[in-house]
Formats: sequence, C-alpha cells, structure tokens
Amino acid sequence: MEEGREYKDTVQKLFAFIEESPSQYHAVDTMRKHLEAAGYEQLLESGAWKLKSGGKYYVIRSGSSLIAFRIPAQDSQNYCGFQIVASHSDSPSFKIKTNPEMNVEEHYVKLNVEKYGGMLCAPWFDRPLSVAGRLIVKENNRLVTKLINVDRDLVMIPNLAIHMNREANKGYDYNIQKDMLPLYGCGEAKGKFMKQIAEAANVKEDAILASDLFLYNRMKGSIWGACEEFISSPKLDDLQCAFSSLEAFLQSEEPLPSENVQANEQSEVDGKNVINEKNVINGKSIPVHCVFDNEEVGSGTKQGAASTFLADTLIRINHAMGRDEAGYRQSIADSFMLSADNAHGVHPNHTDKACPTNRPYPGNGVVIKYSANQKYTTDAVSAAVFEEICNRANVPYQIYVNRSDILGGSTLGNISTTQVSVNTVDIGLAQLAMHSPYETGSVKDTDYMIQAMKTFFEASVRQTEDGYELISR
Repeated sequence: MEEGREYKDTVQKLFAFIEESPSQYHAVDTMRKHLEAAGYEQLLESGAWKLKSGGKYYVIRSGSSLIAFRIPAQDSQNYCGFQIVASHSDSPSFKIKTNPEMNVEEHYVKLNVEKYGGMLCAPWFDRPLSVAGRLIVKENNRLVTKLINVDRDLVMIPNLAIHMNREANKGYDYNIQKDMLPLYGCGEAKGKFMKQIAEAANVKEDAILASDLFLYNRMKGSIWGACEEFISSPKLDDLQCAFSSLEAFLQSEEPLPSENVQANEQSEVDGKNVINEKNVINGKSIPVHCVFDNEEVGSGTKQGAASTFLADTLIRINHAMGRDEAGYRQSIADSFMLSADNAHGVHPNHTDKACPTNRPYPGNGVVIKYSANQKYTTDAVSAAVFEEICNRANVPYQIYVNRSDILGGSTLGNISTTQVSVNTVDIGLAQLAMHSPYETGSVKDTDYMIQAMKTFFEASVRQTEDGYELISR
C-alpha cells in the first residue's frame, strides 16, 4: 500500500462522516445508521429493556445524544465493569431564531441568529453557509421530528469593506446582533425562508410547530501541506473524536465464541450473583460508546454530560442483567472512561501561547490533557492506564497542559463524573484554530486515536488492592 494511504483512507471516511453530520441531530442519526448496519438494536428510555448475552444495543436521548453498548457473549451477568469513551456531537455555531426574517430597506432579507458556544467569529465571514437541524411537525395528531439539511449554498455573512472600517485589521469586537447576521436573499426573498425549510423537509409550512436550526460551513474537508500531512474540515472539535470512538467501538467487537471456548460458570452466594473471578481475569467488560450534546454551552441539559443519561443507562444495564445495587457499585469501581475532546496544538505563529515544557503537535499522537484545577480529570493513575493502552496499541502520545497564566476550557470528563464517578482520563487530538468553522489537524491522528480506543474497548481496567490492572481480551 502507498505510504500514508491508510491514513488518507481513514480521513476520507472522517470527512464523509462530518459531511453527513451538519448538526448534532444529524451526527447522532449518522451514528444510528452505522450502528443499525452493524446489527445494533435501538432501546427506548420509555420502554422496558430485555438484554441478552451477546446483544448489541443503542439508546438516543433528545435526538442529539447517543449511547451504544454490547453485552458479553459469555457469562454476561458477571461482567467486570464498563469501558466508556465519551465525546460530544455539537460544535460552535449560530442558532436561527424563531421568526428569523429581517427586511432591510426592501432590498435585502437577512436572518436573525444568536451565538451557540464560544466560536471564533471572523472565519464565519465570506464563506458559503447553509442551514441544518430539526423540525417538530404535527402529523396525524402526533408530534414528529424531521431532520432538515438545505444541501446547497444558501446564506453568507458578508464582511464590511476595509474602506468603511479602516481599523478592522487592528482588532474588532464583533456584535452578534449587528455584525453576524447572514444574508439570505434580495427583497423578493421575503417570506420564503420557512417555506424553503418546509420544502426541504417535504412537509407543509403550517405543519411546523417548532425548530432547532443552525448555520453550518459548506466547505468540504481537505488534505493539504507539502507532504499532505494536514487536514482541515468543519467540526473536527469534536466529531473527529466521536467518529474515532464509533469506528473503534465497531472494530472491537469480540469474535463469536468457538466450540473450544467454554463459558464461565456463574457463582452464587446466598442466592445472589457475584462477579466471577475467572470472568474478570478474562477481561469481560461492557464497551460503551457515548456521545453527549451541548458540551459547547456547558453540558447542563437533559442530554448533556451533566445529565443522568449515562448513569441511567448503566444502571438499567445492571438491572436488566439481574445484578443488584452492590453489583452495580462493584462494576463502577472496575470501570474506566476516556473523555475524548480535541486539544490545542502548538500554533506556528504563536508558539509562546503553549506551555514551555509540554508542547503537543498535530501528527505526534493522542494528547493526554492535564489541569491542576481539574478542568480535566486526568491524574497520575488514569494517565498511567492510558499510556499503557497506547503502548499496547503502538500509538504515540503527548501531553497538553495550559500555560500557567492562561485559563483553559473545560470538557466532558469532570462534568460527567459528577453523575458516574469512574476513573477518567481526558484525551484528544492536537488541532489548530479550535472553534473556527474550519479547523486544522493531522492526517495521521485519526488513525492513532482509533487504534488506541480499539485497544481500550478490548480491555478491562480492574481495581486491585494496590492499584489497577489492565486486562486485554
């Protein structure tokens, strides 16, 4: 195979995934399609769960968060713990307000928007944009969700000419309500926006009751650089990690048991099932692919990392497999989470913004993220476990820590552990221009992340008297 071709093939799959995911709702729907093609069955939170050995399942909350998991094929009731990878489906953007059209002197129609998340504003100007999200539609006295993507160049946010703002290159404080409203059409476009949205969803305009619509960048992903070493794309933060998690999750499925493999016997103490030591040694954990929404706005929603979604799912797995409360607590103690959200790479024009001694670069492997104030959950134990995973996967890793005088952002790990208290390491891939509508990373790193996550999903992290043991399948 041509050198580097395997990296490029993976990147093309990543670009296709991102292109199919112009909103968080589409990202989850894209994952759903991949899971169903691999034989996974959807569970409803409102329904009863009947899980079986070797079963493959997923559950969706609010259309924008998803958790998928597999039950071990053998001795399934005595699983060790949960191997969890958590990422997020949302990206900074502009949300279109209700009653969005604004008439400008009968010559223009622009759309009223508000900021979603902390984005870099300047790169949103002068590039083709469109609209995607979801509609809530009334059909036969039912409220039905319809995904919507106007799959063409539809709007643009035009810059103000330098002649009219000669101080623009000296820095500018963008006013979202004034500077960032996208141009939709000329005067004759008045009254057409929601009609066009309804047509794209193949519904009548008066059937639309409500909507969650966002702008997205229409530029496709690209591979570039002197040696084709870089990639750029919308939504690398954090669909690059979500894609890697899904790929690793599906690739790590355990093979069907052969006739030579004997199922471990369950043990009983006082009529209650307990974790079987033989099963633990064999490393039978439940892999969990978890994607939350609303990380970019603090995660404090019913479908965010601060919600009960992950805890509810793990508890229901525990109960459906016939285990009691004590069994659940045991499994949580033997669980581990990778909180996967991209990291800042050293910027070529601003090398001084990085920590003097910890300097991650795109292409140098998976990044382990530390923060003394616990914006990241990584500690010595969780870092050591993940370093061992990378070593077994033959994947390079590097370290990110903020400059001591620069406040960094937070992510999923420290928020989700308020609901499910498990050992967690914060990881990501080094990128440039984070929170731009067109971000940059390395052609190699998606492959690195997939291999590390696959090794993680195929293992168990078991608590011992003096530390932790990593057991490979």
